[in-house]
Amino acid sequence: MADITRRIQSEARRLLESGEVEAVIGFEKGSLPLRARPTFIRRPEDVETLVWNGFCENNLARYLLKVRDQRVGIVAKGCDTRAIVALMAERQVDRDRIFIIGVPCNGMVDSRQVAKAVPGEITEVEVKGQRIFARGKDFEMILPRRKYLHSSCQACEYPNPVIYDVLVAKPVESKGDLSILTDQFESLSHEERWTYFASESERCIRCYACREACPMCYCNECFVDHTMPRWSETGVTPSGLQFWHIVRAYHQTGRCVTCGACERACPMGIKLVYLMARLNEDVRELFEFETGLNPEAVPPLATFQSDKEREIATQIEAGAPKT
Repeated sequence: MADITRRIQSEARRLLESGEVEAVIGFEKGSLPLRARPTFIRRPEDVETLVWNGFCENNLARYLLKVRDQRVGIVAKGCDTRAIVALMAERQVDRDRIFIIGVPCNGMVDSRQVAKAVPGEITEVEVKGQRIFARGKDFEMILPRRKYLHSSCQACEYPNPVIYDVLVAKPVESKGDLSILTDQFESLSHEERWTYFASESERCIRCYACREACPMCYCNECFVDHTMPRWSETGVTPSGLQFWHIVRAYHQTGRCVTCGACERACPMGIKLVYLMARLNEDVRELFEFETGLNPEAVPPLATFQSDKEREIATQIEAGAPKT
């Protein structure tokens, strides 16, 4: 971890000193144990604040949407780069403006699970290799890292950056299996699946933290905020909550990179990723398409055209004047 941090800092300093980028998006130490937070570094003298550890969980591709007119560097693990590729495919970011500092990832620790596993408040924590060292006032525990990885990281099939300009460590072996997220749900009967979904969704408080953390949620106006006409109930009724989560899942079909940012951001700990993972499996089987691997490949569900749009497109292709 320390070597990776030093290489990230070195590359960030080089980029800023040369003027190749205006800012570097990375992580700095959080104010609490078990936390690292996103940061924008704009001066070479500030690169020492950049860190890399087992808690750099945010998908930083989310922040590229806020600096589309700037040339920036970004620290990116496998899921971040898949989101960057997906955003490129949707013409939301310009590859020529992004310098990718690629970091092979061994998975991010689920801080909530670690906090539950210890007998008191953690005051100091460190991840070394495959072990987590957690210390508090009256305890010190060593936990196996693999067991306490976030479920999305345990399922991750692409831990290495799929695109990068520089790689700051050797690629790691992929041990993920997407079925980790879906098998348990699919083993249930239809009634049991609905009961599970209803039970999860009813805990939602509609804070939309899942939407705010998602690198693929960038619509200027989300359908739940649309008032003329209104597409969704605004309260926290069961039907309104279910509608929000189902429509959001379909909106992410063939677009979600299964990074788990939505689940980690949810203050209620609602399980969300299994829905998108299942739909992505369907897209992979039906269309042989995986999100975030090819910037030239349009997501299958984005190729839809209404009859009118198809008619206009045909007229344009035939050389007819636009109406």
